[in-house]
Amino acid sequence: MFEALTDKLQGIFSKLGSRGTVTEADLDEALRQVRLALLEADVNFRVVRDFIAHVREAALGQQVLSSLTPAQQIMAIVHDELIHLLGDGQSRLTLASQPPTVILLVGLKGSGKTTTAAKLALQLRRSGQKPLLVAADPQRVAATEQLTTLGRSLDVPVYAQDGKIDPVKVVRESFAEARRLGSTVVIVDTSGYNKFSEEAEEDLEGLRKAASPHEVILVADAMTGQEAVHAAEEFHKSVNLTGLILTKLDGDARGGAALSIRAVTGIPIKFVGTGEKSDALEPFHPDRSPLASSAWAIL
Repeated sequence: MFEALTDKLQGIFSKLGSRGTVTEADLDEALRQVRLALLEADVNFRVVRDFIAHVREAALGQQVLSSLTPAQQIMAIVHDELIHLLGDGQSRLTLASQPPTVILLVGLKGSGKTTTAAKLALQLRRSGQKPLLVAADPQRVAATEQLTTLGRSLDVPVYAQDGKIDPVKVVRESFAEARRLGSTVVIVDTSGYNKFSEEAEEDLEGLRKAASPHEVILVADAMTGQEAVHAAEEFHKSVNLTGLILTKLDGDARGGAALSIRAVTGIPIKFVGTGEKSDALEPFHPDRSPLASSAWAIL
């Protein structure tokens, strides 16, 4: 999803690197182009403003323009700032000292929360954990059936109840099942909402009290851009998110959500979805992102 933005940044850096010397006017023109590229990629305007200001301040403060390799040093500053935007380093899941670790997945409708729950369970099982999936979505009729089917296909147990369910009751009773199975991680799939509302806040607060989660992770569709950023802000204010999983990074989204959410909310991106298959979920490494690496591509 970062390809278009990466190509634009590489073009800007190539032009800057072709100059023998770099003046302050050259720097400002390059940063103007970077600003336009970020805005076109749907990066939050506040994030763009601060990013450009930090790069310019660092370049002038370090007397980069009078150095022997000004273009390369400016690229290095941009590279470091991009990594900082994306989160500096990998953010791992917080595991309980006394199992089970409880992970509450929240999000808007259509974000891919149920399939992500199954993908996360597979990821954790491969790392030596014993996950239990919990179907606690009373809103979507097929959610319980979908999660049960996914769990069966991956050989991951699912705790679910038939009929009209009380999600708080389901969560509380799932812990007895976790003890019976010796599960080390409980992953709770909750209702998706069309928008964050007072009703959503009340529902999630009840679930949070019942689950006492070690992680509250927002599953967000990267293709929704600034809508994902707004949702992250609203959910974070209400339930104090601990992490983010971005889905559909294999799509043609412009990348703005990934660059914006971490900067706007401070919530780390923990995993990214890269496809439809069950194993298409990867830990997020900011320093390995194609975008963060773009400044080095022409050095």
